[in-house]
Amino acid sequence: MSDGVFNLDVDGVVLTGDRGNNILKGAHNRFQSPEPLATTSCLSHLECSECLAQVDADKLVGLCEICGAPLLVRYSLDRIQEKLSPKTLSDRSPDLWRYAELLPIRNSERRVSLGEGFTPLLPMPRLAKSLGLDRLLLKDEGQNPGGTFKARGAAVAISRLIELGGTCAAIPTNGNAGEAWAMYGAQAGLPVVVVMPEDAQITSQRICVASGAETHLVKGLISDAGQMVKQGVAEQGWFDVSTFKEPYRVEGKKTMAYEIVEQLNWNLPDVVICPTGGGMAIAAMHKGFQELIELGWVTGSLPRMVAVQAKGCAPLVDAFANNAKVSAFQENAHTFANGLRVPKSVGDRMILRILRETNGTAIAVSDEEIRAAIRWAARVEGIFLCPEAAAILPGLQKLLASGFIQPHEQVVLLGTGNGLKYTNAL
Repeated sequence: MSDGVFNLDVDGVVLTGDRGNNILKGAHNRFQSPEPLATTSCLSHLECSECLAQVDADKLVGLCEICGAPLLVRYSLDRIQEKLSPKTLSDRSPDLWRYAELLPIRNSERRVSLGEGFTPLLPMPRLAKSLGLDRLLLKDEGQNPGGTFKARGAAVAISRLIELGGTCAAIPTNGNAGEAWAMYGAQAGLPVVVVMPEDAQITSQRICVASGAETHLVKGLISDAGQMVKQGVAEQGWFDVSTFKEPYRVEGKKTMAYEIVEQLNWNLPDVVICPTGGGMAIAAMHKGFQELIELGWVTGSLPRMVAVQAKGCAPLVDAFANNAKVSAFQENAHTFANGLRVPKSVGDRMILRILRETNGTAIAVSDEEIRAAIRWAARVEGIFLCPEAAAILPGLQKLLASGFIQPHEQVVLLGTGNGLKYTNAL
């Protein structure tokens, strides 16, 4: 590591951050000077999640310029109803782009894809029986490119960033999001800067470097990585794609909700349990479920959304328990489940509101419980979950014991990633 840049020898070739700068200074980008092509998106505008201000969707923007809150993408639902229905979806490709009208990419030729989406919704009969549940399902996001659900956000956000003329994306990460942005950035020819804590999974570090991303390691937490990105935005013109600081990662991840409902024959589950660091999965899936209800494709109440955090870093759990509208910064945040080690979320106000409006909850589990759950899922169902995803199992146990979840309810667990990259964690 030199001048904050991580150097790694890959097959005898030393990769450094210089590659990203060289591309930014003029190397070829195959998406420059695009020809106008037909659109499939029914994109309408952006809307602030707090003050509800409307923003032009065809401007490259981050947070709301009025109140600083995250922006959400809105669509013309009337146009979607004219062009699309559950029946017409059945003949489309089994990936997230099957929902093109409900995604923000105006020009289909700008899509960046590695085959992400339409992951299986797996029955967990043995785990269900051992817990006393009738219906337990796992949305297995470990089957995405890179082994995590982060592929969805990167695919859609990078596609839209290129479409809007973006030239360099910078992301603070605990590992998996950085991997996804590095991989999809390489596929798109977009320079990507990744900043992660120095104790991030070595696999994540290597994938980012091998994919050509300018990769920096910092002492501290993802919040410290965020400070470096902020500095780079001011000094080097990077575009900040931190969690909730741009509108389009949510759009990729909301497709998990679409798929779950479609896989349940256009029915809503009762409860969805999400491992939660920055909390984008909760916001994204809630948005997806809500859009399907507004389209009239499903009926009933929104699923109760549950956030599971690690006891060493549980700012949303504490805020929910104290009926606070925002979370406090978690001092001395620690957990071996790195993806859960987010001391404060930019979207905390929105996440807490969603938990309350859906009659959901937030719960914390220990690292010891997470480690035991990894082994439990592997032995009982043959599923090797990453530590973040494994956290939902002890969370589910506690929710059943408290009566929050009843045995007859249909529960969906969000398996955010594959555990094969985390063998050292055991």
